[in-house]
Amino acid sequence: MTNPIHSSSTPRDPALHPAVPNPAMADPHMTETGATDPLLADTATTSRANTRIDQGAERVKQATTEAVSRTKQAVNTTADKVESGVHRATDKAADAAHRANEKAADLSERGRQLRDDSMDKADALMAQAREYVREKPMQSVAIAVGAGWLLGRILRR
Repeated sequence: MTNPIHSSSTPRDPALHPAVPNPAMADPHMTETGATDPLLADTATTSRANTRIDQGAERVKQATTEAVSRTKQAVNTTADKVESGVHRATDKAADAAHRANEKAADLSERGRQLRDDSMDKADALMAQAREYVREKPMQSVAIAVGAGWLLGRILRR
């Protein structure tokens, strides 16, 4: 008797019994009856899915590594630019501070000279006033009284 499953006259349902024309091309998970073992098929599918997941994860890891590398490079470049700018600004500020310090020192010296000159002139005028009072005491007293009276009139108003 002929097997109805393998008979050429019986139509095959490809979902139930797939045709395998060449045994070398057959699925290694096929059983002797020609049916695929569901457990082995699930394992093969899972293995292919895991392989795809691993490949995808590797691509994501490479992309992340490249992105981190580019970001590090951009940060380093920016840090170098900022550092250069800070150095330039510090140099300019130090130069301005040196110039201001020199200017302050010059002004201080000039102020000292003016004070010394003023003190010398005041001493000279005091010496002249003393000399005048010694030479002309009556005129000096009259001038002092007149200046006092004038100053009193001005301050009363």
